[in-house]
Amino acid sequence: MDVSLEFGPSFTMATAHLKPGDSIKVEPGAMVSQSMGLEMKTGMSGKGGGLGGFLKSVAKSVIGGESFFLNTFTAGSGGGWISMAPSSPGDIKTLDIEPGSNIFMQGGAFLASSPNVSYDLKFQGAKSLFSRESMFFLRAFSEEGPGQILYSAYGAIKEIDVTPSTPLKVDNGHLVAFTDGVQYDVVPSGGLKTSLFGGEALVLQIQGSGKVWIQTRNIEAFASSIIPFLPERSN
Repeated sequence: MDVSLEFGPSFTMATAHLKPGDSIKVEPGAMVSQSMGLEMKTGMSGKGGGLGGFLKSVAKSVIGGESFFLNTFTAGSGGGWISMAPSSPGDIKTLDIEPGSNIFMQGGAFLASSPNVSYDLKFQGAKSLFSRESMFFLRAFSEEGPGQILYSAYGAIKEIDVTPSTPLKVDNGHLVAFTDGVQYDVVPSGGLKTSLFGGEALVLQIQGSGKVWIQTRNIEAFASSIIPFLPERSN
């Protein structure tokens, strides 16, 4: 897809320019504006039809933080365009994905994709009990040729290369996505004093070989910072 990005990184909007017959799958509510002549169809987000697709869609909605439905926009004979943005202020990036590879994203990061990209849920395991990340990541993959993903974050997005000789630590809530070959563990940020009083009790230690994308802001930390200023509900 030919995608242009504007107003980044704080309030990024993505516009996909579609040739005649081209399609794009878009998260419900993400469409900002579009040209005339685009046909929209709504279907379940889970791969496959029938009961299997229904159950996968339910799982994505209930435990994956994604929508039950996806909208597919298809350009007519004159082509067209569609502009998209996430619900929270932040950045949008595009990512190419090859058949046989996987991209893992935090819940809510998926914005749109080419029609040949599918995604399901990957359980984090016991480590999710100690991190502030969701218990499930989204696993995006393509089984029918190269594909493209549009994903979003709260704040700006930074790409980091991870190698066996250059592991890194990431604060909880700042991890957006990572590729195959990258693993992480939940570890203390330092010694006992640092972990208890340094404001960073547990962090994600990331290692392996691949790419990691982090966001510059943490929406959970932002929500916590404004709670004291919210008016109390009266009885």
